[in-house]
Amino acid sequence: MPPSPPDSEKFARLGRPKRIWAIGAVHGEVGELAALHDRIAPHFAPGDRLVYLGNFIGHGPAIHETIEEMLSFRRGLLSITGMLVSDIVFLRGAQEEMWQKLLQLQFAPNPADVLSWMMKQGVAATLRAYHGDPDEGMRAARDGAVQLTRWTNRLRDTMRNLPGHNSLYAALRRAAFPDAGGVLFVSAGLDPSRPLAAQGDSFWWGGGRFNSLDGPYETFARVVRGFDSGNHGLDTAGFAVTLDAGCGRGGRLAGACFAPDGSLLSLLDAGS
Repeated sequence: MPPSPPDSEKFARLGRPKRIWAIGAVHGEVGELAALHDRIAPHFAPGDRLVYLGNFIGHGPAIHETIEEMLSFRRGLLSITGMLVSDIVFLRGAQEEMWQKLLQLQFAPNPADVLSWMMKQGVAATLRAYHGDPDEGMRAARDGAVQLTRWTNRLRDTMRNLPGHNSLYAALRRAAFPDAGGVLFVSAGLDPSRPLAAQGDSFWWGGGRFNSLDGPYETFARVVRGFDSGNHGLDTAGFAVTLDAGCGRGGRLAGACFAPDGSLLSLLDAGS
C-alpha cells in the first residue's frame, strides 16, 4: 500500500480500478480535448478511472469552452451505472495554481511583479476568459490592496456565476494513485529525493528533476505526468512517463490508458 498522505484532501485515491485513462495538459485547446474525449468514450467502462493531469487552462483560446467540455464529459461518464464522482479526478497544474494565486493577489508582497510574471507564463488567456483586463489589474496592483481586492473579487464573482467552474477548481488534487500503488499520476513532476507527502509544489513546478527518476518511486513502478515545461515531447519508455505532445504550443493533446500496475495499455492523441 502507498503511504497515507497527512491530508487526504490533497490526494486522490483511485481505489481498485480496472484501467486508468489519463489526459495531458490541454491549455485551453477545446477542439483537441473534444476529439480526445470522442476517442475515449466508446472504450470507457465501469471500473475505469479518468485523471486530468492539470494545466487544462492557460495559454489557449477557449478556456470557458474547455471547462464546459470537461464538465459535460464528466456528466456523461457519471451516467454510466456504477460510476462514482470520485472516479473522475482533476489534478492541479501550474496554470491552475497561478489562477488561484491570482485570485488572492492582494496578499502578495509585490503584486504588480507577480501579475507581470504570471502573464508571461500563460495566465493572460485565463484572465481574459473570466472578463479580466491585465492592464486594469496592473493599475489596481499599483493603487493598493483595496483596489486590487475589488478587482480580484470581480474575477471571483464571474467564475462563481458559471455553473460548475468554482466546484471544479475546488476539487483539484495534487496527485492520484490506486490503492495498491503501481502508478502515480502528477501534473508536471516530483522530486525523487522527497517522500510523497512532502512534495508540496514540486507536483506542478518540479519538472526539472523528473527525468532523473531511474527506478520505482516508493511503491510506484511508474510516475505519469501531463506537462513538460521543456517541451521535449512524449516519453513512455521508462519509469517516468510524459504525456505532453505540445498541446497549446502548436502540438497535439495526448492521452493514455494504463493498467493499475503502470503498464501502458494504449497511447492516443486527438487525431489518431
